[in-house]
Amino acid sequence: MKGHLQFKKSLLALLYLLVSWGGLAQYETNLTVRLNDFTKELDIKQEFNYYNDSNYNLGIIYFNDWAHAYSNKNTGLAKRFAQEFKKSLHLAKKNERGYTTIISAVDGQYEGLEWERTQDDDIIKFRLNKPLLPRKTVKLIITYKVKLPPNKYTDYGYDNKGNYYLKDWYLTPAVYDGKWHLYSNKNLEDLYTNITKTSIDFTYPKGLFLSSNFKENKKTETSSSQQVELIAENQKSAEIILSVQNLFTTHITPHMKVVTDISAPRYDPIAQGISINRITDYIERNLGEYPHDKLLVSEMDYNKNPLYGINQLPSFIRPYEQQFQFEMKFLKTALNSILRETMFLDPRKEQWLNSAIANYLMIGYVEEFYPNQKLLGNLSRIWGLRSFNLAKMGFNEQYPFLYNLTARKNLDQALTTPNDSLIKFNQKIANKYKAGLGLAYLADYIGKEKVDESIKTFFKYYQLNKVKVLDFESILKRSTEKDINWFFSEYVSTDRKIDFKIKKVDKTEDSLKVTIKNKEGTNVPISMFGLKNDSLVSKYWFKDIKTLETFTVPNNQEDRLVLNYDQIIPEFNQRDNWKSLKGFLSSNKKLKFSFFKDSENPYYNQVFYVPVLNFNIYDGWVPGMRLYNKTLLERPFVYDFAPSYSFREKAFVGYGKFTYRKYLSKSGLYVANYSLGGSTSHFNVNSRYSSITPALSFGWRPENLISNKRQVLSFRFVNILRDFDESLSDLANDPENPDYSVFNARYLNRDNNILDYKSWFLDFQLAGKFSKLSFEYEYRKLFENNRQFNFRFFAGKFLSNNTDSNFFSFALDRPTDYLFDYGYLGRSEDSGIYSQQIIIAEGGFKSFLDERYRFSDNWMATVNTSFNLWKWIELYGDAGLVKNNGFKEKFVYDSGVRLNLVTDYFELYFPLYSNNGWEISQPDYGEKIRFIITVSPKTLTGLFTRKWF
Repeated sequence: MKGHLQFKKSLLALLYLLVSWGGLAQYETNLTVRLNDFTKELDIKQEFNYYNDSNYNLGIIYFNDWAHAYSNKNTGLAKRFAQEFKKSLHLAKKNERGYTTIISAVDGQYEGLEWERTQDDDIIKFRLNKPLLPRKTVKLIITYKVKLPPNKYTDYGYDNKGNYYLKDWYLTPAVYDGKWHLYSNKNLEDLYTNITKTSIDFTYPKGLFLSSNFKENKKTETSSSQQVELIAENQKSAEIILSVQNLFTTHITPHMKVVTDISAPRYDPIAQGISINRITDYIERNLGEYPHDKLLVSEMDYNKNPLYGINQLPSFIRPYEQQFQFEMKFLKTALNSILRETMFLDPRKEQWLNSAIANYLMIGYVEEFYPNQKLLGNLSRIWGLRSFNLAKMGFNEQYPFLYNLTARKNLDQALTTPNDSLIKFNQKIANKYKAGLGLAYLADYIGKEKVDESIKTFFKYYQLNKVKVLDFESILKRSTEKDINWFFSEYVSTDRKIDFKIKKVDKTEDSLKVTIKNKEGTNVPISMFGLKNDSLVSKYWFKDIKTLETFTVPNNQEDRLVLNYDQIIPEFNQRDNWKSLKGFLSSNKKLKFSFFKDSENPYYNQVFYVPVLNFNIYDGWVPGMRLYNKTLLERPFVYDFAPSYSFREKAFVGYGKFTYRKYLSKSGLYVANYSLGGSTSHFNVNSRYSSITPALSFGWRPENLISNKRQVLSFRFVNILRDFDESLSDLANDPENPDYSVFNARYLNRDNNILDYKSWFLDFQLAGKFSKLSFEYEYRKLFENNRQFNFRFFAGKFLSNNTDSNFFSFALDRPTDYLFDYGYLGRSEDSGIYSQQIIIAEGGFKSFLDERYRFSDNWMATVNTSFNLWKWIELYGDAGLVKNNGFKEKFVYDSGVRLNLVTDYFELYFPLYSNNGWEISQPDYGEKIRFIITVSPKTLTGLFTRKWF
């Protein structure tokens, strides 16, 4: 066996020599750079020796010009921001942008080179004057200026204090390996460029302090400037931080030189140095020797990839000890920097492996030095919080928990998904956590020492060279005799869920026959633990469970069997992972009431309660108690009840709902929702409505999960029961009162983007006395001149109508809301402030017109438009035709000023001119002002979470 291991090491050493030999013919670049502090420009002359290491003649060469990504509104970066509902770059003025201006480009013979930009603008194509043969070199001499952007879009550029952050700021060669890999800057920290020998003669203003990942040589000063030579072997690009204060400290540890500005104000500087020594020792032991002159560990890098979760709370309420907080922050940033500077994987398509190694080592660090650390830190000891299941979770349990946050929403994506195709939450958190957890899963299955040794071997023999995931895969497979193909074919390469269940257990005196069901069909190993009096007495691994398999294990007098007890496997659902061996009655889960929402506890049926407070003018302030089973992670079946009490009406009100959600696939027809809901409240003084609504809906979405396109087909049967106060004789004697039922079918098609918003729906309603069809189309466009145009069209037609009032009619300015869909604060008001609340539906008019035109019992067609004058100040105009039975159609119109403070959430409308004439000059103008206000916490939360999911 020893000889076999020696042969493996010799083989890897030979492979390392071959790989290293292939990288000897380096790309070389020499730059002369001057930073102009007044114009915020870099004047650059760059000489680049491009070596053709392919087997093909090259007539063109591509270079990354990522600094140019800030130049206009059509770059890959600008489009990415739009997908994330950021419009700052789109709205930027020219002097707030960053761009590259090419002054000249010649070859080594000083003959001019033709060049052009690609579609996304931040990649330049140079056309060579003659083909570059394989294994030959051509020199390019390029003179250009880089105008730096302010750092309000990303961290890159300059701030208003005189500091600079330069990353991916000069031209670098795109990778060619038989095909060009052309990746635009999308703020994903994944520049793909060739390994280059670089020398930079950098001149910058006096008074600034420079820190870089490159080695610093020959530093000189003049009366107004400083000059330094930055050099690097086998690195990709220079990262430079210029600051008005010298915040960086150099730590010389036994293993590497570290330059960092990461600190903790309440953690002693000497203790910080001790922590850094411990971290670098851990990295050396578990990863290997860092090959470069120094390691830059910056606060800037940390902020781009922080410790998500409660670590981002304000510093005065962070629940972790200062030492732990500092070490985890430093460790994460250091590991990401080391792997980025040494392991040259394709950062857009194979980024998951570096994330896997970094997070695996972070998991190991906590296990070694902080094994008892809780996820909530010191908060887990506070009375009132310590009973929460979340407070009992260990720090490392956050990895499966946060991965499942998207898995339960059916938004998880395979680890092999390209970086720019991941939704933001997966790109920043979930996929990185799943990757690290995957190595921990594999280590538990084949042995931790095998995975640890494979990582060190991979780092030692493949650093500073082009490398692929296949190289790591081959090392792992050589380390074990177990079949681990499942890890790469199932865990890494697919988004299939892992979910197992103990179907049944047949118990004999000396053995247990355990039947395990694979609920998702993902063929990966599953662990099973035996517990006796909450102590671990046995552990087994089972594999090749395609659907249902039975295994026989010894009877060690366990009283409980639990799958994935240590939660190392990121399993989709752990609520059915345990089986009691004490009989049927003992297997029933106990009921547990918990205040507020919590994480799932698989050993209890959890019921959460939280006080609620609602308001409408008839019920007044309505306190109540909400009871529900929805945990922090989404679950298929949810019930939600909120019995409340109206002190104004001295009556009980509230709502209740059962919902079942079934995900059908990842794209196309992906979800079906079934629900049964009911509610009761007051819609007028001493007048109550109650509703009972069964509903069914289906959802469609495209294969690209980043896309905001959605389609929904819904069916519901709304049943309304009403009781009236006797004093409201007009309502009580209405022939449509008190009760009615409406069948409603709707198809909705929406593309929710911040630059181009498109939405339309077709709605059909059928009731005992009427049937109607309506159509709505809405469009918003943010133009390149920063003008926003809003357009909405509505058309509605009664197919049959035997009603005698306007209660079910189409409304021009304020729908009656007979289906009780809208969040009116005072739905029956026709005067006062509450009557001025507007919900843009049906006619969408803002002015209150003559009573003869406010409703239609036949057909209605309207157009609502607006465009902005300055920022959130807009002009609006509405026009339409209203047709009532027995009358000729009437042309209606209005116009005014819209204060679009937060679209759809908080808006004000000031009418100017309409069919009523000049409204601004008429009496009681304040009563004509309309407003939109959203008070629903769920709706408001969606305003902030939409950019993550």
